[in-house]
Amino acid sequence: MAEPPRAIGEHGIIGDMETAALVACDGTIDYLCWPALDSPSVFADLLDPGKGGAFSITPALDDPRSLQLYLPETNVLTTRFMAEEGSAEILDIMPHPDARPRPSEAARCLIRRVSVTRGTIRFSACCAPRFDYARETPKLAIDENGARFTGKTLMLQLFASVPLEADGDAASASFTLSAGESAWFVLGDADLTRPDDAKILEEIAATTDAWRRWTAQSSYKGRWREDVMRSALALKLLTSRRHGSIAAAATFSLPEATGAGRNWDYRAVWIRDASFTVYAFMRLGFIDEAKHFGRWAGARVMASDSDHPLRIMYAIDGTEAADEDELPHLAGYAGSRPVRIGNAAHSQSQLDIFGELMDSVYLTNKYGEAISHKGWSHVAGIVDYVIANWQKPDAGIWEIRAEPRHFLHSRVMCWVALDRAIRLSIKRSLPAPLVRWTECRDAIAADIWENFRHPEHGYFVQERGGTELDAALLMMPLVRFVSSTDPVWLKTLDAIRDQLCDDGLVYRYRTHDGLDGGEGAFTTCTFWLAECLARAGRLTEAQLVLAKGRRYANALGLYSEEQDRRGLHLGNFPQALTHLAFISAAYFTDRRLDPSHRPNWQP
Repeated sequence: MAEPPRAIGEHGIIGDMETAALVACDGTIDYLCWPALDSPSVFADLLDPGKGGAFSITPALDDPRSLQLYLPETNVLTTRFMAEEGSAEILDIMPHPDARPRPSEAARCLIRRVSVTRGTIRFSACCAPRFDYARETPKLAIDENGARFTGKTLMLQLFASVPLEADGDAASASFTLSAGESAWFVLGDADLTRPDDAKILEEIAATTDAWRRWTAQSSYKGRWREDVMRSALALKLLTSRRHGSIAAAATFSLPEATGAGRNWDYRAVWIRDASFTVYAFMRLGFIDEAKHFGRWAGARVMASDSDHPLRIMYAIDGTEAADEDELPHLAGYAGSRPVRIGNAAHSQSQLDIFGELMDSVYLTNKYGEAISHKGWSHVAGIVDYVIANWQKPDAGIWEIRAEPRHFLHSRVMCWVALDRAIRLSIKRSLPAPLVRWTECRDAIAADIWENFRHPEHGYFVQERGGTELDAALLMMPLVRFVSSTDPVWLKTLDAIRDQLCDDGLVYRYRTHDGLDGGEGAFTTCTFWLAECLARAGRLTEAQLVLAKGRRYANALGLYSEEQDRRGLHLGNFPQALTHLAFISAAYFTDRRLDPSHRPNWQP
């Protein structure tokens, strides 16, 4: 099996809150969907090198060292090349909407600026898009103004400050720059007009300023601020400016285990991430983002009823998520087939989503906008649904593709749904059958304590009557179902540490999940573990787990979904849930390390 030329973790991300591109550390854009994050790809060499499409810029240097960095407090990415005979850099951006006078009218684009900082260097550039997930090779036309790539339903334009020529179906350029000189390339919509040097510099400066204005809104001043803000910036790139939703990741079909077929499309919005998103943005001071996401989630609640229950995931615009399909013409990352788009899990029953949704509704009401009368009536309908269905088996948080089971995490989150609804009713004086709701909440709690414990050791277990563990149990004290220092919980915490951790890596579970092959360690769970340890007062251990977890980011501070045993990145990238979990763990641990902090009980 041939290894891909570029590893998942050897990428940075740029974007404009509509879509995002991955830029490899060799200067190649090998992943981009256009015009939206969930549109078909135009570059997908990451999934099939040489076939998926790419935009490369390569300096003719002898064995250069390459490294990537973001301009501080921005998503402006620089890829540097350093060699004995010279050094160069490529600056990549998508113009920030706030950097433009009329963002809704401006043509969207991607800007690449090449400059030499030492010596004289020859470059070669090649732009070879492949539309519709590499199922269509667009027609290329080049004139003195630039290049046009025309497909059945999409056209992209490429402008450059150096001459372009046709190289088969690709537009290419060869040029030489000396120290202090630069060249640029702009790829974008059909209505894009040719810029000049001044316009390029203006777009870069304005985008840099726009990102810095956004990060300046943050109120977070604690330890690990640089890492926390990088996570916030990554989350912002996954957030839809238009809709307020946040995608689970920027990519599709990057494998959880190389060659095992665990390849899923994460370019959708999971209701599960709702409370994490609201919590993370609010804790960092980004109130508008939290409110915008809360309104998006609220609209999903308003659209649900007994005939159209809440879905576990939605498309970015809030419509139904796409059905799962396979792309057999693509080889897959490192030969990991099948390549999948869409996600069949959208039709699963996952009862935990109601707890996460109600937690986000509660947080939004506590720190932001009060719920409307009509919105509360829909919430009451969701609570009734939970009361009627909490005892049923489901697919669980990990979307098990096997027979439904009675998962403890789902049961706990059903408790959360009732608990937050009760609290919200009392806090806002909203009408509710509180006696019935409270009785059901307490019945769920009693069921958990009685039926989800290890028969010999007494700690909590993954499913009713079982003996196996699940890292999702780490959510139990985080959602305040159980005290962080309860003896039974501490037994559970120790058991998870002993049985699901391996040399600093945390695995979701050890049980069979209905799929072939194994999988990597789950990065999110590492940060859940760190926060649980901090909440239990084990600060030295928490700091060690957090320190190891931080090192699982790539050189830019970006996290993928999982890691292999060497700590290398697996799964879709960058993954929102991991960045959200890191922010939460860092925020709480920082508070506990503050000498002036006095822990107190909070409802």
